[in-house]
Amino acid sequence: MPVTTRTTLRRGLAAAVALPLLIGALASCGYGSEAENDDATKKVAAEGEKLSADTVRLGFFPNLTHATALVGVQEGIFQKELGGTVLAPTTFNAGPSEIEALNAGSIDIGFIGPSPSINGYVKSKGSSLRIIGGSASGGVKLVVNPAKIKTLDDLKGKKIATPQKGNTQDVAFLNWIAEKGWKVDSASGQGDVSVVRTDNKTTPNAYKAGSIDGAWVPEPTASKLVSEGAKVLLDESDLWPDKKFVITNIIVSQKFLKEHPDVVEAFLRGSVKTNEWINANQDKAKASANAKLKALSGKALGAKVIDAAWPSIQFTNDPLAATLQAQADHAVKAGLLEKPELSGIYDLKPLNKVLKAAGQPEVSDAGLGAK
Repeated sequence: MPVTTRTTLRRGLAAAVALPLLIGALASCGYGSEAENDDATKKVAAEGEKLSADTVRLGFFPNLTHATALVGVQEGIFQKELGGTVLAPTTFNAGPSEIEALNAGSIDIGFIGPSPSINGYVKSKGSSLRIIGGSASGGVKLVVNPAKIKTLDDLKGKKIATPQKGNTQDVAFLNWIAEKGWKVDSASGQGDVSVVRTDNKTTPNAYKAGSIDGAWVPEPTASKLVSEGAKVLLDESDLWPDKKFVITNIIVSQKFLKEHPDVVEAFLRGSVKTNEWINANQDKAKASANAKLKALSGKALGAKVIDAAWPSIQFTNDPLAATLQAQADHAVKAGLLEKPELSGIYDLKPLNKVLKAAGQPEVSDAGLGAK
């Protein structure tokens, strides 16, 4: 339900969270910002009918939880729906930099995690973005050193990594700790469990060195740790109703949504068709996502890693709005955020129009939709 309290961030949030808030949410596997030029894309665009914008600039992370973007770009599904409007993709390493690009007008639409979406909306006092669709659920696991930790109760006194203070996984882990009745200071990470904020790119090395005993992390970091001998102790999906929670959604700048609703609708058609293709062609989609990762980073994920990571991610058009509210509530409970006013963060009218035309059920904004 919408919160009525006026949105403000704690004074410490700007330093402790605004940068980190949510940097790691989906930055776990960033390989660097890179604008792409694709001759095939230009050919399709040249032959198609242009919409109200010449170009739509897309931001996403080179990350498995952004596979809708990876596959949709790789397979040309977005460009086909956009016709003569050119898709110009750019990759980012962190949520704050993508939000900054959206606010600066450098990108128009983005795939991003729930925490950066909340942070961007709150900091702009509801003026910068709208969430217009879902993309992925799940893909987050608690993995541990099986020689040191055999049960969940064994986590007490251990060192467990999260990607960044205040990021989506950090908040989830702090909330889980609180529900166990244990105490941890959210600022320092010290308490009954030591929460060690570690960049996902260095977490496997920290695990191998023995400086951490486990990690609450997104894919493919979790499966990379498993390939180093770690064991999955908990899948975060098991903590949520119907085992679903938002890990990636689609945002758009409010300015672009207002000026180019036809482009937004076409992009969402591409997203819906991409998710449909992924879910109907899992092996091909996995290979397509990995091919795009290789094109972006120069290195594909190993079969052992991607085969373990892929099944834990669900690709969905539903933004799972109720779970976004829950994640905001968890951040408040952890002391990282004052209770935010999220009413208006969603505009699902274009998506529901696309879903209805495709004969698919509409999705809910959980009372957080724009009026």
